[in-house]
Amino acid sequence: MNPKVFTEKLLRLQSNMLSFATMLTSNRDDAYDLLQDTTLKALDNRDKYSENTNFKGWVFTIMRNIFINGYRRTTKFCGRLSATDDIYNMELSVGGDAVVPSPEGSYSWQEVQGAINELLPQYGKPFSMLLAGYRYAEIARAMHLPVGTIKSRIYYARQKLRSRLRDYSID
Repeated sequence: MNPKVFTEKLLRLQSNMLSFATMLTSNRDDAYDLLQDTTLKALDNRDKYSENTNFKGWVFTIMRNIFINGYRRTTKFCGRLSATDDIYNMELSVGGDAVVPSPEGSYSWQEVQGAINELLPQYGKPFSMLLAGYRYAEIARAMHLPVGTIKSRIYYARQKLRSRLRDYSID
């Protein structure tokens, strides 16, 4: 498809896309972010669109997938932080339930970050990138390694952290 025609079709869908994004996120600001991410991804993948398919369906599928991936990413690691939290003394929040501050059952963020920093760089870097929201393929590209190697290193990092932080499960 001609790039100009593609862009025009995409721009005509913006109001529909914003409505769909608002329905998914239930938040106007998040909806605008999702709309922007979807538009950029559609433009980046213009060459993957085949003309004999439903353009609107293709774009909305991209939006839905971006939303689902973002949701999974945020629920996978729920370290919650608000503007009033003391980042250096905050207690780790897992699965929406704050960990009860007791000597045997909780770790400060510094302890968790310290445990991650103790890992060898080849294990700590991909694990930190995963926690930051990168996908396995993105980490593999950044580190110039196969995806399988990255998955193995992240698995190894989780095992090391589990043994180091016995009361806290990293999953």
